[in-house]
Amino acid sequence: MNLQKDDNTANILPESEADIEELTNAATKIQASFRGHLTRKNQKFNNDQEALTKELKRLDTKESEELDIDLSDPDLNKAATKIQASFRGHKVRKEVVPEITSKDTKTKK
Repeated sequence: MNLQKDDNTANILPESEADIEELTNAATKIQASFRGHLTRKNQKFNNDQEALTKELKRLDTKESEELDIDLSDPDLNKAATKIQASFRGHKVRKEVVPEITSKDTKTKK
């Protein structure tokens, strides 16, 4: 290949058919690589869109299932009462432990 300077720019002039073929092959590889990059990027975007669509459908289904709870069911009321009682007991025990430890430290002094 022959490089000629023209107004501070480099021009590449092929000297033979082999040089032209080499430049053509290089350009083809660059184009193929770039097209592959674009295809992978689009495919990733499409996969992300599909995943979001599936997640939205799953959440919609879950929401509709939650609305099917019968609030007048006596077993449901018993379960809610049990959960509330357990939580209240937990809360009281959590408050009592610091009181006991503070009394123990006062008696030791």
